[in-house]
Order: sequence, then structure tokens, then C-alpha cells
Amino acid sequence: MREAGRIVARVHQAFREAVRPGVSTWELDELASSIIHSHNAKSSFLGYRGYPANICTSINEELVHGIPDRARVLREGDIVSIDVGVFYRGFVGDSGWTYPVGAIEPAAERLLQVTEESLYAGIEATRAGNRVLDISAAVQGSVEPSGFHVVREYTGHGVGRAMHEGPQVLNYVSDDSDGRVGLRPGLVIAIEPMVQMGTWRTETLRDKWTVISEDHSLSAHFEHTVAVTNRGPEILTRL
Repeated sequence: MREAGRIVARVHQAFREAVRPGVSTWELDELASSIIHSHNAKSSFLGYRGYPANICTSINEELVHGIPDRARVLREGDIVSIDVGVFYRGFVGDSGWTYPVGAIEPAAERLLQVTEESLYAGIEATRAGNRVLDISAAVQGSVEPSGFHVVREYTGHGVGRAMHEGPQVLNYVSDDSDGRVGLRPGLVIAIEPMVQMGTWRTETLRDKWTVISEDHSLSAHFEHTVAVTNRGPEILTRL
């Protein structure tokens, strides 16, 4: 799983330079495919429930599951959330990140900052002896004082041999049963705060994949695959 995570991290490392005005989301998908295959891995998204691409590329009000397209060209001032998942030797790595495209508005910068900080707040709570609920509380407590909104319909999750495993990791406090699951060494989860400017509500477009904010306000998504260890949380999807 560490190696699967490193492959995902290498894809995101390439995106830090590749994301710029004038680049199409299709080109980003092709870049990801090239890197993934060069490491003898494969996309865990391609073909999943019929999904047609290697990565998800979601622009501005699009939260998750945006489909790369030759006609979708990034413009100055956009933000784009890119989700990458791979299978490597039977195990999964999964990470999403929201990138600025050139210079962006201060409000968009603040959204990205708050969402990324909430990811690391959740990771800090990912310690043996805590519960999943502690992660949820850390994320929500990091986001809501900013005035932004934690999405309810989409959550983090366990990862291992499958892309989505238990437990479900909500980004807000709830009485769901998975919140009571204890964190033990060896458990690996994808922590992924999803935050919107104007509302927590979302809707799905007619392509049946792309999820957007209900009020069309900006959306951000940050995600790492994290292992619970006796030494504290270990982020598997960074170099």
C-alpha cells in the first residue's frame, strides 16, 4: 500500500506543474495514465461502475467525479479538484487535491486553505485508541468556523484491496455506527474533506457522474490515504 500511495503521489507531483491555463482535462488524464502505467499499476477509477476515465477532474462548482474531456480547458482563475486512484499488486492508493489555475480570487484561496487544513486536522486525529468520530469532529471543527460548509452526501472510507471499504469516515459529527469504530494499528483509511462555499448540499449532473454544489458556489476536495500505526498516522500518498 505504501508503493501504491507513492505512485499516486508521483501523479500529483506531475500535476503541480501540468495544471495551468490552456491545458485540457483530457491532457491531464493522459498524463496520469502514462505515469500510472510506467509503474506497472492501473487506474482504480477506469471502468469502475462504468466510469470512463483514469482520473476525476472537477472544476470550480464541481465537487467530485468530473469526467476529463478534450473540450474542458482550464482557464486562469479556475480551481480544479483532481482525484487519483491506483491498483498496485492488488492494493489501492487514493488521493485528491484541489489546484489553483494561475492566479485565483482571495475567496477561492481561502477555500483551498481551509479545506487542506481540515484534511491535516483529520489526519492528526487518526491515532490508535481514537475513534472514527474523532476524525469527523476534527474536520468539521476545522471547517465550520470559517463560514464554509462540509458536504454531507460524500465521505471518506477505508481502503485496502478494494477502493471503498469500511469504515465510512464522515466529515461531520453524526450518530452513525461507523463513528464508533476504534482506530487500531494496521487500519488504512482515505480521509477526504469536501467543502463548499455556499451550502453543504449537492446535485448530480445529467452525465450521472459529476457532482456540483447545489448553489453553484465553489467546491474543494483534499484527500490522503492514511495508515494508523503505533507511531501515529502515516500518510501513504505523499513522497
